[in-house]
Amino acid sequence: MTPLLDADRDHVTRYLELGLALGRYVDGLVDAYTGPPELAAAVAAQPPVAPARLADAARTLLADLEVDAELDATRRHWLGAQVRGLRTTAGRLAGEPSSYADEVEACYGVRPRMVPEEVLAETHRRLDAVLPGDGALGPRYAAWREAQAVPGDRLQAAVASLAEDLRERTQRRFGLPEGEHVDFELVTGQPWAGFNYYLGGLRSRVAINVDLPVLSPTLAHLVAHEAYPGHHTEHCRKEVDLVRRRRWLEETIFLVGTPQCLLAEGLADLGLEVVVSADAEERAEMAAGHLRPLGIPFDVEVVAEVATAGEGLQGVRGNVAMLLHDEGVGADEAVAYAERWALLPRPRAEKLVSFLTDSTWRAYITCYVEGLPLCRRFVAGEPARFERLLTEQLTPDQLIHPVADLDDVAGRTRAGGSGAAPE
Repeated sequence: MTPLLDADRDHVTRYLELGLALGRYVDGLVDAYTGPPELAAAVAAQPPVAPARLADAARTLLADLEVDAELDATRRHWLGAQVRGLRTTAGRLAGEPSSYADEVEACYGVRPRMVPEEVLAETHRRLDAVLPGDGALGPRYAAWREAQAVPGDRLQAAVASLAEDLRERTQRRFGLPEGEHVDFELVTGQPWAGFNYYLGGLRSRVAINVDLPVLSPTLAHLVAHEAYPGHHTEHCRKEVDLVRRRRWLEETIFLVGTPQCLLAEGLADLGLEVVVSADAEERAEMAAGHLRPLGIPFDVEVVAEVATAGEGLQGVRGNVAMLLHDEGVGADEAVAYAERWALLPRPRAEKLVSFLTDSTWRAYITCYVEGLPLCRRFVAGEPARFERLLTEQLTPDQLIHPVADLDDVAGRTRAGGSGAAPE
């Protein structure tokens, strides 16, 4: 019997082993691992465990978690949600039948839904009213967006300037552990726009994809999402508060295909609103203060109006995923749908479909489509609730529950000794 399937091991170790073993089949499923190196080495030294056996191991672990009276209830709930996601991925790899919507719900804790085309059409009408120029909306919107491209020779300076400002704002509002650091790099050949590689020890490497021009209206959001107060900040705060102080080693692994990702993407998308402003014009003013000195044109009023009018287009990404994986449309039809309803030029529509058909990321788009509104409703403009997303083990179902229920759970967690202030 392999150690992975040994029910005598503690539940956290079994969870880490399960994630590491499943990661041998799905490139990128283990987004970050900073746990015991000997555990990773032991899993890597074994022959790969068949997906069907991994699915069985996940089911056994779930059953054991349900009857474990010694493990903190908050941890048991969080681990159970995570293991259900891993069981679903292992089952898919083993050939277990499942609809796309069922797969997404089991992995991420929310069910994907199509945004009605009449809602998208209303977003088009709002955009048409604020977008400069004349002519058909699609070409006009695409031309306006591409005209906002940040010149390549000024991109790194713009990123550095925005990161410095956002770091200071995050430090002032939430605190950052001493010694944390982010390195930014430009890359090509990836399906995503940006990526945080958390390296442990309070350090991250953030990659920004320049396959397509990076657009100035979204650059501040990108930096906030990947670094301050987004992914890097969450990783650092949880490393200090949960791993170092409480020895909750389950937080040393970050796994794609689990509810952990939906809340991480939701809080990262919300971050700019929290540390700058919920007002689109104030966020645009902040970005302009960094871009204009570098000679990058930035019309604050137009950027803010277009951002507000066009927010409803974000749901198109989920629609495209449902068309691809639930309705079986081909890539060309999916690209055409993204061109029509997301108003994307063909290269960006093709990049979206590339992301949605990648074996690792096929279901991940729900983390963006559903994560932001879920976290925004939970935070409700209160920075203290955003900090809870950064520092506590929460699951999507807990955010959906009435506030009183969630606050009761949080009170029990804090009574266990969780430290909120960073080291």
